[in-house]
This record gives sequence, C-alpha cells and structure tokens, in this order.
Amino acid sequence: MQRVLVLGCSGAGKSTFSRRLAAITGLPRVELDVVFWRPGWVQTPREEFLAIVAKLCEQPAWILDGNYSSSLHVRLPGADTVILLDYPRHLCLRRALVRIARDYGRVRKDFVPGCPERLEPEFLRYIWNFNKRTKPKILARLETHGSHTLVHRLASDDEAESFLAELSNRHAEISDIARSEA
Repeated sequence: MQRVLVLGCSGAGKSTFSRRLAAITGLPRVELDVVFWRPGWVQTPREEFLAIVAKLCEQPAWILDGNYSSSLHVRLPGADTVILLDYPRHLCLRRALVRIARDYGRVRKDFVPGCPERLEPEFLRYIWNFNKRTKPKILARLETHGSHTLVHRLASDDEAESFLAELSNRHAEISDIARSEA
C-alpha cells in the first residue's frame, strides 16, 4: 500500500480516517479540498485542478483524501489501494451538520485559510443524494480505471476501526522483524 485513495460521502470521516492511516503507514497525505478550494470559497479552475492532481499522482507514495469524481480518471491509474467509506447517508448528514454547527463562521485549522465553515443547502443536497448520484459514478470509475487496485469497502466505524487496527498491527510486526534483523 503506497498510493491510496480514500473516497466516500462528505461527513463519512475521510479526513479523520486518512490522518490515522497516514500516521500508521507514514505515507504523505493530501486533502483534495485544500487543493480544490481557494480563499473565499473560490474553486480552482478544472484544468488547473486536474494538472495539480496529476502532479501529485506522479509521487511514489501518497494518500489522496477526497472524492472529486471529475479527477478519478487521473488518480485511479496510479493508485494501488482504494478505501471507500460507504456509510449511510443519515450518519454522513448528521456528522456534517454537527461540524457546521461546531465550526460555523470559523476556518477549521486543517482547511483553506479564508474559507470559514458555512451552511450551504447545495452541500446538504449533495450528501443526501450521494448514494444515488455520486457513488454509482465512483463505482463505475473503479470498474473502468481501477481494476488493478485493491478496494476496501468499509460500511461502518467498526469496520474502519478494525481495518486500521489490523494495519497498525501488521506495521508493528514488520517493524519488530526489521529491528531484530538489524
């Protein structure tokens, strides 16, 4: 696992999962929201965004956190692992609303300067319709561009915790073996 995509609905916990995955594996993590958004909630132009993503994918190791299905055709060919947080919409919506309420009007420390948390009906509709509109596109892209990748579809926090715990144990065992052989 050297080039990992973490996908899933907003509110599923992609960023939290990716941070923990990066801590376990030592892989560099890039949150695509930080690449896509500019201060004042201005979007990076599509061609520029795709060029930046392509450059990121040239690196030998990474965790790319975020959907941006319009760039999956760029990211999937280089990925060796895809982790899809396939959570129920009610959970994703609740988490997004909690985050909005908690951080409303403030810029989160892990986000783009000049982009304070806000309540956008379009964003809430995106979450509500994710499983019907966006997830099928992701699954189709996985079939088209990602047949070479190992896909982990995690449907709950318990499954995500188990995945991370197992990975952490494997990394600890590998480190122990390497130390004993040194």
